[in-house]
Amino acid sequence: MIMMDDQSFELACPLPMSDKKTVQLAHGGGGRLMRELIQEVFVRTFDNPLLAPLHDGATWPVERGTLAFTTDSYVVRPLFFPGGDIGRLAVHGTVNDLAMCGAKPLYLSAGFILEEGLSVDVLRQVVKSMAEAARAAGVSIVTGDTKVVDRGKGDGIFINTAGVGLVPDGVHISPQSVRPGDAILVSGDLGSHGVAVLSVREGLSFAGEVQSDSAPLHGVVEDLIGSGVETHCLRDLTRGGLASALNEIGEAAGVGIVIDEAAIPILDPVRGACELLGLDPLYVANEGRFVAIVPSSQVEPALAVMRRHAVSGRAALIGSVTDRPLPPVVLQTVVGTTRILDLLSGEQLPRIC
Repeated sequence: MIMMDDQSFELACPLPMSDKKTVQLAHGGGGRLMRELIQEVFVRTFDNPLLAPLHDGATWPVERGTLAFTTDSYVVRPLFFPGGDIGRLAVHGTVNDLAMCGAKPLYLSAGFILEEGLSVDVLRQVVKSMAEAARAAGVSIVTGDTKVVDRGKGDGIFINTAGVGLVPDGVHISPQSVRPGDAILVSGDLGSHGVAVLSVREGLSFAGEVQSDSAPLHGVVEDLIGSGVETHCLRDLTRGGLASALNEIGEAAGVGIVIDEAAIPILDPVRGACELLGLDPLYVANEGRFVAIVPSSQVEPALAVMRRHAVSGRAALIGSVTDRPLPPVVLQTVVGTTRILDLLSGEQLPRIC
């Protein structure tokens, strides 16, 4: 005789009678409901010739050059925040990772992990944002996947993306190209994305509106390369912010980096919010900002190119590369002292992208 504890045993029907307003477990089961969800939400919104065959993958001819490939996952909470949402963020983040390799982004994949009970209208809104962001960036979402997890196990939506791009012949952008004497440029003000997400998550309001800087960066990178600016390294300033990115570059290149605190652009509302919350804006995540490392002779041409794009209109020279690799990053403060910018042992703001 088998005894069962009826308090720990719960029957669940994976196929609801008629509810199409929320995601159900059956939407991830490979059957009729899954096919309907894919057709009505994803295929209809992402429609393009490479996606149309609905094969296990997409194929396309390769031009001359070098392929760049990247992947990332997005678990931001909340799903919607001032200046963006998880869908727009997923496209921008993947496009920007390709751009930092010097690549022209071409095609993306999109994998969705959906929580049972998620509103289909919310899902449609996120997918629509992805489609709009992809069109604006000139890329196509050509393949994907959908899974559904139990209620309470997925926090609404998680998105995984992969991206493919093409690096032109003769372009070699990497930390290994960085040399002592190079200049450090930043494309704009820092910290807005992290503060914008935190404000919604915690129900905070600050003096002055703060919106995420989420934006595609490949246009300004293409312009830098096309204008003949010698670009040694690029890095987008996502999790860990400016300080973490510069530490990674310095360690990989075996060089030191010195930056000037007074030259780093930070909006007053962001600075005030960080001071109030005990955060360092140099470690706060961004989703539409990058650093460019160029020879000192290329500073003015590079800044001229960057400043003619809205996304990098506040570009500034903030420091230089030295031949002293330890410590990797030193900040010259506004009061005339120096401070080591080390890698954090944890995250200031988790679930920010």
